[in-house]
Amino acid sequence: MKRLEQFWRLADLPREEIVDLLALAARLESVGDPQALAGKILGLLFFNPSLRTLASMQAAMAKLGGTSFVVTPGGSSWKLETGDGVVMDGSASEHVREAIPVLAGYADVLGVRAFASGTDLAADLSDASFRALAGLSPKPVINLESAIDHPCQALADWKTIDELGVARHGKLVLSWANHPKALPLAVPAAVLRMAALRGMELTVLRPEAYALPESLLAEARNLAAGTGGSIRETDERPAALEGAAIVYAKSWASAANYGDAEAERTLRAGLDAWCVEESWFENAPGARFMHCLPVRRNVVVADAVLDSSRSVVVRQAHNRLWAQMAVLHRMLAGVSAGLRQEGATIPMKEKR
Repeated sequence: MKRLEQFWRLADLPREEIVDLLALAARLESVGDPQALAGKILGLLFFNPSLRTLASMQAAMAKLGGTSFVVTPGGSSWKLETGDGVVMDGSASEHVREAIPVLAGYADVLGVRAFASGTDLAADLSDASFRALAGLSPKPVINLESAIDHPCQALADWKTIDELGVARHGKLVLSWANHPKALPLAVPAAVLRMAALRGMELTVLRPEAYALPESLLAEARNLAAGTGGSIRETDERPAALEGAAIVYAKSWASAANYGDAEAERTLRAGLDAWCVEESWFENAPGARFMHCLPVRRNVVVADAVLDSSRSVVVRQAHNRLWAQMAVLHRMLAGVSAGLRQEGATIPMKEKR
């Protein structure tokens, strides 16, 4: 397989390349490759907070023999301005137009985390902010969550679902969940694309007011058309959950009231029942529970579910490490170095 030039969206890769990455991730988890990236440096630029993404990226680079540095604008460094044509007489001391090329010059690859604005739906759906930031780097860029995607999370989720033995066309329910505030669409969009690329039967379960933007659904349906998958939306919970292999909970903002905090509060009033309880699994007794974390206990999901054997949220988080190691390996070591054992990058057989 060819070297990864960028890792902005999982959907930018052919399905066979994704399966190959997953096979590499499994191999790295099994046998490692501790000197594959010796002498290589990963730069991490975090405009937003992180626990798993930051720790797992640094650990991934270390396990491959490389090193990393972290910059948090306004925290460990000067506050960075991102707007064009701005008169910089405010709190920002430096502009990304200088900062990103400088940081890229210190690294072999740059990981960037920049959340959605939460105010301009069209701009967030187009991922305009991340694309502008990534376009400033002369080195390869890894998307560590942007306005409308989280490809590292999606790759780890796919690995987790494979490990659980879920059939290629198995049923995944992506359910909206209660939350005190509006959250970005990045993870729901990433789950949509991942499930479609894997070929799954995907049902989006949500209150009517939280229908996903049609452009996201259309993209997912187009991907699913090439893999034998399917996408549908509903607010009928019992029917949606029947026969599910995976229930993936995540909150997101209302498209119709995007950026309107007061309208969001009004919409969410009375939606406490959208907390995942054990009773949700009556029609899917064998279903496993997934969430990208962090998760608010007894708001998004009840303790009884999160602490049960059906929850695989910690396993998902651990798989971030191996998935990201595979991305870094394919990006910086390519296919000419590192794992040379027989079968190292041969895709795993999928359960049909």
